[in-house]
Amino acid sequence: MYADIAVCLPLARTFIYKLTTPVETGCRVVVPFRKRDVEGFVVGFRKDAPPDIEVHEIGSVLDAIPLLRPDVFNLCRWVADYYATPIGEVLKAALPPGISAKHVEGLQHSPPGRGGVDAPSKAKAQTGWREARVRQGEASIEDRQDISAELTTPARQLLLSCRATPPLRGGELVMTPDQTKALSTINSTPGFRPILLHGVTGSGKTEIYMQAVEHFLAAGKTSLILVPEIGLTPQLTDQFARRFPNQIAILHSSLTRRQRIDEWLRIYRGEVPIVIGTRSAVFAPLGNLALIVVDEEHETSYKQEEVPRYHARDTAVMRAKLAGAAVVLGSATPSMESFHNAASQKYDYVMLTTRVEGRPLPAVEIVNMREEYAAEGKQVVLSRRLLEAINARLDRGEQTMILLNRRGYATFLLCRRCGFTFQCNSCSVAMTYHRSIEKLLCHYCGLARRPPARCPECDSEYIHYVGEGTERLEAELKCRFPDARVGRIDRDAMRHMRDYERVLGGFRAGDIDILAGTQMIAKGHDFPRVTLVGLALPDFRAAERTFQLLTQVAGRSGRGGRPGEVVIQSYFPDHYTFQLAVTQRFEDFYARESRYRKAMFYPPFTALAGIMVADRDQGRAADTAREIGEYLDSLRSNAMRILGPAPAPLERIKRMHRQQLLIKSSSRASLHHLLGRLRQYIEDRKFGSTRVFIDVDPVSLL
Repeated sequence: MYADIAVCLPLARTFIYKLTTPVETGCRVVVPFRKRDVEGFVVGFRKDAPPDIEVHEIGSVLDAIPLLRPDVFNLCRWVADYYATPIGEVLKAALPPGISAKHVEGLQHSPPGRGGVDAPSKAKAQTGWREARVRQGEASIEDRQDISAELTTPARQLLLSCRATPPLRGGELVMTPDQTKALSTINSTPGFRPILLHGVTGSGKTEIYMQAVEHFLAAGKTSLILVPEIGLTPQLTDQFARRFPNQIAILHSSLTRRQRIDEWLRIYRGEVPIVIGTRSAVFAPLGNLALIVVDEEHETSYKQEEVPRYHARDTAVMRAKLAGAAVVLGSATPSMESFHNAASQKYDYVMLTTRVEGRPLPAVEIVNMREEYAAEGKQVVLSRRLLEAINARLDRGEQTMILLNRRGYATFLLCRRCGFTFQCNSCSVAMTYHRSIEKLLCHYCGLARRPPARCPECDSEYIHYVGEGTERLEAELKCRFPDARVGRIDRDAMRHMRDYERVLGGFRAGDIDILAGTQMIAKGHDFPRVTLVGLALPDFRAAERTFQLLTQVAGRSGRGGRPGEVVIQSYFPDHYTFQLAVTQRFEDFYARESRYRKAMFYPPFTALAGIMVADRDQGRAADTAREIGEYLDSLRSNAMRILGPAPAPLERIKRMHRQQLLIKSSSRASLHHLLGRLRQYIEDRKFGSTRVFIDVDPVSLL
């Protein structure tokens, strides 16, 4: 017997090795490959090997049983095919980094078709779930008696003493008619069902998620909750932990390697029925899966920008299909793709039109910053109207959030005499000034240098700090409001999970009056005392992202008992994105943006793939891109348009020169056939040091 091995390298094809010991599909092995030993996965078997190739033996088998459950293994195959990405890299990404044979000693193998939970673990999980239901007052007397026999005396006494009172529903929340309808849609039909849950900010989507999880939990099923940012996990986890104590596992990149392995093993053994995590949690080894929730489904951070490139939202839909589960895509500002799928009836559509408890949406006002410049005689960070509104909130003991979607203190340094700008030596971008560390930083490669006192071109001393970022915004707020407690959230200030918890916890507790930050503060947070939000705000998705960001951050205001207000500062107040953000009517924005997308042959009305060619040598990158463009032209059909090659908008990053091609196709099947041919051509051609990346459904064209 021979095995097909997918090595964990950026290679599309698999390789044939001779078996020396029994092994199962999905197990990891070590094989000799091009004069070194590499790790790979068994993806298939064959009785014979082609006579014209030299076949080596498998060096060693790392796993006694496959760590990838059958449904997750099949999901990885789909990801590799759909996103034209190496199968070995996908399989590797589906496991926690560093997991080894010693971590999984004693694990029992789960045959395909059994839901992936072995009997002892399932019994243990069922006990935990019933215990939680007793604690919440939902279990019958019979359930209490059954579970009490399985517990020690103190635990048995505690459970039997629990009163049979109904659980709290978000603080005794009364469900709105919209929420009730949405929950009925999710719970009513078993099996695969994609649902777009489009609810205005503050409409109670999280409560729907929890009650849906509760419904499937009662049937012994499991649920997966995906969030776009690590910063969102503490708040969501706290809400779920209060409702489902000791039944949740967390998966995200801020955990230590040991913590991630431990959480993964708890899931694999069937000890927890609920998983909350970021993008990679879509591969969590849950068995008996009945519900997947993708919260803030429009967020671009669900797309992985390095190999293996995949979109966790769309991968979640496919996982639900393979598992026969419901998948709920929740957002106040759905992606154009998801809304289009709902409009074409590929997805069920449920709309939540009102906030819980009848709270009104915040009033939105736009300030023209050109008028502020004329009145002040200089560029200002905070308009007079916004300063006035902040003062009013401080006087009333209310809170303010201000979003500025740029990090650092100054956007770039400019010589006023000769016009020289200080750019990164490795990337074709200006370096950002960070005053806290007195450094110019490149936000693409991390290069740092001290800001010069004189211009290196003309030796002028007239160095001007242009633009503003969150660091300057924080300094300006502290200067303007010296008695206010000001916090900041951005990638520079939030180094660890404890930083998120400290600042967000302090803001929630009322220990911070003004919270400034990048788009991290716009997503999914619920702060009842926030009554003012200020925004100081440029590829084909720019309008969509701006509208989503404006609407999302506006939704942080007025979520308690007091009405909210939003002040948007812009030098382009007449753009339709800002005007529609005032009304917060997504349907109007979708109609307007759709006309542009259709005319320009862009998603969701066409399939799109990007080809990026990168090399340290600019000429070699251009030559390779030209060769690939000619090959694609030779295969092009009438259903396709091929643009490029041309220099990427960011032509150089980390010393690599970048050339870009775009493929637009009215037929997704034709696009994938073309990409399959291209992958084979790239491997056969062997471009050496030149790297070629394929990005299916790109979210950024930079």
